[in-house]
Amino acid sequence: MRNSRLMVQGAVVLALGMAGAGCTSIRDHRGYIVDEVLVSSVQPGVDNKQSVERTLGRPTFTSPYGQQTWYYVAMNTVQKPFNRPRTENQSILVVDFDARGNVAKLSREGMEKVVRLSPQGDKTPTLGRERSFFQDLFGNIGAVGAIPGGAGGAPGGTGPNGS
Repeated sequence: MRNSRLMVQGAVVLALGMAGAGCTSIRDHRGYIVDEVLVSSVQPGVDNKQSVERTLGRPTFTSPYGQQTWYYVAMNTVQKPFNRPRTENQSILVVDFDARGNVAKLSREGMEKVVRLSPQGDKTPTLGRERSFFQDLFGNIGAVGAIPGGAGGAPGGTGPNGS
């Protein structure tokens, strides 16, 4: 009797332990792994793109236009069971270069750059008028080539802009 009672208690404790382990959050690091010694060794006016790449590695992404800027993004996320990952903290190292490719400035940004989007329903609001499916499907019938004088406008006729 005593042995069976201990076995039941042990099974209950084991089941609770397994259930509790399944409810733990998953922590993850994404992106650049910041090494403060390497970051502090990059000096404005001294280093250039090549030396920054050798020291810090390839950037997470670069600016596509305007002033040449490199971004090193690191974030820690936490994910509770059956939920999407949420950003717990974020660090962005921004390296600005001058026109000659030398480091002009280093700066850091953090969680203020994280945007939380909350979609409302299954529709995305757009500008413009509301149109039904059939208006979208058949709305352009008759609009193409409906210019007096035929499609493309005959010489001497009126063009699409009314002249």
